[in-house]
Amino acid sequence: MPLRQSALYPSFLRRALCVPVLLAACATAAQAQGTKPAAAATAASPAKPGPRAEVIHWWTSGGESAAVRTLAEAYRAAGGTWVDMAVALGEQARSVAINRIAGGNPPTAAQFNTTRQFFDIIDQGLLNPMDEVAQRDGWKQFLPETVQGVIQRNGHTWAVPVSIHMPTWIFYSKAAFKQAGIAAEPKNVDELFAALDKLKAAGLVPLAHGGQAWQESIVFTAMLTNVGGRELYLKVLRDRDPAAIQGEAMKKVLLAFKRLQGYVDKGSPGRNWNDATAMLISGRAGVQFMGDWAKGEFAMAGQQAGRDFGCIPGFGPAAPYIIQGDVLVFPKTAQPDALKAQQLLATVITQPATQVAFAIRKGSIPIRTDVDASRMDICAQQGLAIMKDKSRHLANGEVYLTPDQNGALNDILTAYWNRNIAVEKVQKDMASALK
Repeated sequence: MPLRQSALYPSFLRRALCVPVLLAACATAAQAQGTKPAAAATAASPAKPGPRAEVIHWWTSGGESAAVRTLAEAYRAAGGTWVDMAVALGEQARSVAINRIAGGNPPTAAQFNTTRQFFDIIDQGLLNPMDEVAQRDGWKQFLPETVQGVIQRNGHTWAVPVSIHMPTWIFYSKAAFKQAGIAAEPKNVDELFAALDKLKAAGLVPLAHGGQAWQESIVFTAMLTNVGGRELYLKVLRDRDPAAIQGEAMKKVLLAFKRLQGYVDKGSPGRNWNDATAMLISGRAGVQFMGDWAKGEFAMAGQQAGRDFGCIPGFGPAAPYIIQGDVLVFPKTAQPDALKAQQLLATVITQPATQVAFAIRKGSIPIRTDVDASRMDICAQQGLAIMKDKSRHLANGEVYLTPDQNGALNDILTAYWNRNIAVEKVQKDMASALK
């Protein structure tokens, strides 16, 4: 839901109310000294508001709303005015933004994922580049190469990264594990399936899952990286190699993916991701495959990583770490005030303090590793440590695939998840969709 305006503006209003009081004091002092208080009278007129940024985004869950407030607060502290435009669901929010841009009534900034989602509006000349800010603030020195590769196009920088998410974390409820008699965290896929069997035997929901295509894609990707490994991931999604897609290694990945479907409950179809996370928070379910944004929901419920829930980024010290996340893009404008608002927003968002404050509430990790992570949870600290090892970085699949290819792949995977389809047919369909 949209953020409440009363939560956005208290400090701004306090500053505005203080100005007349201070000016009256100055005028009184000037009169006592026999001087003309003309300067004070002039200053008493309403101050010109700072850069005004209307931001379209889809951060609407409890944890996400708390996170976006940190961006609004940081922007106001830098002298700007944040105007919140929250739209539920990413696809809907992007449609609203694109329609407004095309219709000549653009927002100051709009949220997209760190993927090809905004390449079309770049190519149509509908965005302002942030080259000046990126160069001045030294983005190349702290942004991961995989992120730079997405936000840079045709020699320009087109977006400001807001967060880094890893979409295939494996979260588990400590309470559920204890009830099922699971003493140790799974260290590989076989141990994970053994834990799911114990959860099922204990009468719990083994796998909390929202039956939506994008969530099934997350589960598939987790199996692709943990069963197939880095090399197969790249052969399938980057190279789209038909031999790899139809090979035995990929068959093993798909069978593991399908096996997981047997551990979800009947209420799974259509469930929102945060409702699945709530099942872990309550101890009703044991495991969830989800991006680290789920930690925002745990935090809102007062649960702590390591105490109430566990988090596994992948199995083994060399497990691939998929880099996903959010960016803000800046619709084309030549108005000086709007340009100033865009550039201020780009600078504020990339600052270390803003990044840490946002990440703590959002569940993400900062876009830069040169931050004080002492206040961040153990999952985030683990993610930041992994980010320092470039050999583990992997771009998310949507960087390699066109939107049409990605949509076709999701359709194939969700059909396989929900229906009885031979794995060989799935492999053949995938090879055809990705060629």
